[in-house]
Amino acid sequence: MSAQPKDFLMDQLLQCRSWIEDALAYSGDTHDFKDIVDGVLSGHMQLWVGKEGCAITEIVRFPKKKVLHVFLAAGEMGQIVDFQQSAVEFAKQNGCDALTLAGRTGWKRVLKDHGWKEQHVALIKEFEL
Repeated sequence: MSAQPKDFLMDQLLQCRSWIEDALAYSGDTHDFKDIVDGVLSGHMQLWVGKEGCAITEIVRFPKKKVLHVFLAAGEMGQIVDFQQSAVEFAKQNGCDALTLAGRTGWKRVLKDHGWKEQHVALIKEFEL
């Protein structure tokens, strides 16, 4: 999680670049690596780094709820699941009520035994301007 000096964060982001770019390939072209760097360095997004993976989160405020949203996760599945407890602690410290995640359907199977449940289905209809 990213309460670190910017030079250290940038080193970690560069260390995770291939994982981040691999995950962004499934994001529907909403962000690129520079957007993630800018988000983490500004404090809008948080970076979670392990030996075998990384995750990017952001706090999302709704009118009646505040959540820590797992925006991106990449690397070894076990490493990503291991971030869960520290993410819950971080979320609680920041007044969040829950963790949320949007991703490929395989996450539902992986996270079911960790107390996660399906709440929404995300669909997209793309078009040209």
